[in-house]
Amino acid sequence: MYSKDKQPKGGKGSVQFKNTKGRLQIVFSYPVEENDEIKRKRFYISAGYNDTPLNRQRVGDTVRAIQRDIDYGEVDLSLNKYKPTASLTTVSSISPNSPTKPQPSLDELWEKYSQFKKPQISPSTYVKDFTKHKNHISRLPSKSLEDATLIRDHLLANLTPDAAKRCLTQLRACSSWAMEEGLTESNPFLTMKIRVPKGLSEEEDVNPFTKAERDLIIASFASDRHYKHYTNYVKFLFFTGARPSEVIALQWKHISESVVKLRQSVVVSENGLVLKDGLKTQRKRDFPITPEVRAILDDIKEEIYDPEGFLFRSPRGKFIDQHNFANRAWQSILEKCHIPYRKSYQCRHTFISLCVEAHINSTAIGRWTGTSAKMIDQHYGATNFTNLRPPNFS
Repeated sequence: MYSKDKQPKGGKGSVQFKNTKGRLQIVFSYPVEENDEIKRKRFYISAGYNDTPLNRQRVGDTVRAIQRDIDYGEVDLSLNKYKPTASLTTVSSISPNSPTKPQPSLDELWEKYSQFKKPQISPSTYVKDFTKHKNHISRLPSKSLEDATLIRDHLLANLTPDAAKRCLTQLRACSSWAMEEGLTESNPFLTMKIRVPKGLSEEEDVNPFTKAERDLIIASFASDRHYKHYTNYVKFLFFTGARPSEVIALQWKHISESVVKLRQSVVVSENGLVLKDGLKTQRKRDFPITPEVRAILDDIKEEIYDPEGFLFRSPRGKFIDQHNFANRAWQSILEKCHIPYRKSYQCRHTFISLCVEAHINSTAIGRWTGTSAKMIDQHYGATNFTNLRPPNFS
């Protein structure tokens, strides 16, 4: 075993796949002591398979075993431990001055990968996710693919487990794309994983308001001199169960005599908030105009009909910025009502939960709100326990 204080810079290393004339090869570097001097050597293991995604999965256990041994300083330098999938092994020293093909840095690869993906994803995904990961990459202690282990450990140390996992997943996808494009020879992130406890999405995090809380919130908006403007917007959220992005995108041309036609949404882009055709989980859906919805529409109806006009706008006549609304108006009103903070998305959950409590068919609720009957039965079946009573069995 080598002395840790003699360990060369660059960490212990990581395992990579390499394509050698169409054949799959496992490559890793590891510090080895020779003549009282620590030298980093590169080890090659021929897996005996063509380089395909399926074959990479086949030798995944071997790769993970090698990575584990590298991390713990327990590599079998004879490679016998890893030979069940290997038909050929070679070892070569890595000289500090040996010429090697320059590898692009991770931030360079991410910029190229982002431009490749940009036309294939929604503007909001590009702005929110790809910009976020670009910022994470800018703060990494190293941008070299050879320091993949160091990069993974930095993500774990500086981000939440979920954020670290998301970033690592994107780095893996970026590096795989770079290999396919011939920009790099291997993907050091391929076998790395970050396990996090399963969390709840906004759709699954069901914590609805009671009817009394709902009515108090609406009344408080109506009487508040700063945020009265949003009263009908909040009412519409509570009485339709629609997502905020769908409600903000509604125009008068989407209102008929009997239904509200949900056809588009407002998303974040590089140029700010923009309209996008389609909804989050479907292309379109209709919501029946109830007495509550009719009252809202009558209250906001303008004297001159403009089919392109939006039903709900900011005080300055622009798109409602849901992020600013939540951080200012929504938070302020909940504090004023002395109601524990919950996201405004819970307006949707409140509507669905009250429908379930009224014994409305799950399929019908799903069609109104754009979710599945299975989701409703799993997550909304018994959320308002205080309002439920066992039947009379006498």
